[in-house]
Amino acid sequence: MATPRKVIITCAITGGIHTPSMSPHLPVTPDEITEQALEAAKAGAAILHLHARDPQDGRPTQDPAAFAAFLPRIKQASDAVINLTTGGSPVMTVEERLQPAKTFQPEVASLNMGSMNFGLFPMLGRYAEFQHDWEPAYLEKTRDTVFRNTFKDIEHILETCSGNGTRFEFECYDIGHLYTLAHFLDRGLVKAPLFVQSVFGILGGIGTHAEDVAHMRRTADRLFGGDYVWSVLGAGRHQLPITTMAAAMGGNVRVGLEDSLWNGPGQLAGSNAAQVRRIRQVLDGLGLEVASPTEARELLSLKGGDRVNF
Repeated sequence: MATPRKVIITCAITGGIHTPSMSPHLPVTPDEITEQALEAAKAGAAILHLHARDPQDGRPTQDPAAFAAFLPRIKQASDAVINLTTGGSPVMTVEERLQPAKTFQPEVASLNMGSMNFGLFPMLGRYAEFQHDWEPAYLEKTRDTVFRNTFKDIEHILETCSGNGTRFEFECYDIGHLYTLAHFLDRGLVKAPLFVQSVFGILGGIGTHAEDVAHMRRTADRLFGGDYVWSVLGAGRHQLPITTMAAAMGGNVRVGLEDSLWNGPGQLAGSNAAQVRRIRQVLDGLGLEVASPTEARELLSLKGGDRVNF
């Protein structure tokens, strides 16, 4: 009997897309982020993708001090791989977004593979009230903001982290981002196995049609052959359909409240762990097994949790 394929589940705990008014379950404080991260790991997430927020008003922040309030606690209580964002939010500078990965030298850091329009402003029409003044202004600003990651920016992030053994989750929001990644692979600035996260459903990036998913997969196969590990995420209500499709196509999956607040039509997810358990049901139905943190480290050639700076 063939051994079932192991699927890496990444859980993105809080992110810079949603604001506190959108769900009472979105973790904001260090205690909430820690609790939800550990629950997600216990539910089966091998990788925890982490952002930080100002505990007073929930605003996204890349201040290393905010990360220091929860990173050691998560590491001490879980063997999960820690993945820190270099994305932050669309309105931050590149240098600001780089600080947590530069400071803490995680096993994995996310890296957007290109500049893009990143439209969050349609969310303004879905909520009648906001708790904080910054929330509607933050969403409205994305109507005229380019989420910047130029070739120079990408080079800077790669070179800054090159000496500390951090590998990257290359977030690809469109086909051109795959070609940008291939460019850096040709130059030797990144090395296989590439951890390619295809992102579907962000306004300004590729859509959520089945052909979009297949196109991203075919293109990555053609560019990288066997030198990459494919994972996908679907934004909002597309999270479960997209991850299910990708899992059936041989991919790995990312869920979490950064990407979607929902756990079904009209049903807010009560936690990140609830979404991990939901995708596990899908994987079980497909005859697939969930990768442990140890197995994820092996698949992605990571340096190990003992070599981080927290």
